Amino acid sequence: MENRQRKKFRRLIRMINWYPPYLFSGIKIVDHAQDFSWFKSRLVLKWYNKNLVGTAFGGSLYSMCDPFFMFILLIHLGEDYIVWDKYANIDFVKPGKGPVFAEFRLSPEEILHVKNLVDKEGKAVVEYPCEVKSEDGTLIAKLRKGLYVRKKNR
Repeated sequence: MENRQRKKFRRLIRMINWYPPYLFSGIKIVDHAQDFSWFKSRLVLKWYNKNLVGTAFGGSLYSMCDPFFMFILLIHLGEDYIVWDKYANIDFVKPGKGPVFAEFRLSPEEILHVKNLVDKEGKAVVEYPCEVKSEDGTLIAKLRKGLYVRKKNR
């Protein structure tokens, strides 16, 4: 990845923490890999993101997981590819009663698999799992994220 692109993506990652839906939901990117193949997000429980029973609002739990697999593929596949979120499924396992975290990682092999699949088939829908966990590692929610990927020239 060239230096100009790296700067662009670093700026995007810094700015997403100020993106109003994240800022006003208590969501923040707390860490990421230098090559943008891994992200870690955090949701801090506040009065404004609690549900009626005082636990993390389910929409916020989903939001903290929403764009990251798409970011990873967009960054690594480059400008010749289109990546869209297609679907998601979330299973709430336990109530979120404090700070919760989610990690998103795609290996170079997984990214290459998507590229090869799309180059061969013209388009693909790929699915990735994610888990939201509390500070002590307790599973709060499981998510499956589906992404639509295709070449721009098709």
